[in-house]
Amino acid sequence: MLEEIFEQPEALRRTFRAEREHALEFRRFARRRDFRLIVLVARGTSDNAALFGRYLFELTTGIPVSLAAPSIHTLYRARLDLRDALVIGISQSGEGTDINRVLEAARRQGAFTLGITNAPRSAMGALVDEEFRVRAGKQRSVAATKTYTGQLLVLYLLAAALDRGFGSGVTLPAVSELPGRVAQALTLAPQMRALAERYRLMRHCVVVGRGVNYANAFELALKLMETCYVIAERFSSADFRHGPIALVEPDFPVMIFMPPGKTFPDLKRLAARLHRLRAETLLISTRGVRCGGLPAATSVVRLPAALPELYTPIPLVVPGQLLAAYLAEVKGLDPDNPRQLQIVTQTL
Repeated sequence: MLEEIFEQPEALRRTFRAEREHALEFRRFARRRDFRLIVLVARGTSDNAALFGRYLFELTTGIPVSLAAPSIHTLYRARLDLRDALVIGISQSGEGTDINRVLEAARRQGAFTLGITNAPRSAMGALVDEEFRVRAGKQRSVAATKTYTGQLLVLYLLAAALDRGFGSGVTLPAVSELPGRVAQALTLAPQMRALAERYRLMRHCVVVGRGVNYANAFELALKLMETCYVIAERFSSADFRHGPIALVEPDFPVMIFMPPGKTFPDLKRLAARLHRLRAETLLISTRGVRCGGLPAATSVVRLPAALPELYTPIPLVVPGQLLAAYLAEVKGLDPDNPRQLQIVTQTL
């Protein structure tokens, strides 16, 4: 797992170099098709990437986005009208039975289908109308890290291709800088190793994010559950206030993705409240935070460079990946062989 975390800068560079021109070609095609709806379908870590895609596409393209419920297709056999829809499947292996059945059904129902996979010659790649490849190399660890960030990078490229001048667009020069930002984030490894010692006895926690980093709350929680066996709940800051904050008592661990930008003021208010409740708070942020600076917290991790909020999700998740890997180590667990899990999971 740690090896793959540190492989991410080069893996992301490969993905960008290989798929940049592909995205420009797809832009010309997408303008002719004029998609009116985007549907994302995935499971597991890839589903967290899809959650990011929902925020990214709606924010930057103005196209409504839905996250598919695979059971609607695989169990209930519902017939949907997907004309003028772009249906995107996301899968590291491209072999998820339920995801592929959704894509097959979507084609029959009039959609244009696109797959985001890491594996060459996958079942998904053979059945979709268009395939974008994550060039992360073979995933060896059960806990996905480099394939998650690679999927996010491809989603940035697709957002640039689908941009119709609505709102804050994604630019390819900004996306090209993300591998270097990840390399900077990896310099935080000694700090994350030290923090892992602090959380050695942690059995439960909450992870909070909002906006484009909401997906990272799900992703960090998943990594803590599957590699460290920590019961990790994940919420937006708004939903957390609607009941789950009652969980908080002194020393209760809460981890917050807190970049500068639109979501910062709300997250700052939540962090200040948690501090008053004497929670164990960890803030994951960046240099150059404005809006009055970061609130008081138990621990603060900052990326070495400032970034616009839109481009923070990939580098901001890296400290969380490192924390999960190092915490498994200090707990005496093997994150590469989590119990009852394997890399490819078949469900219907």
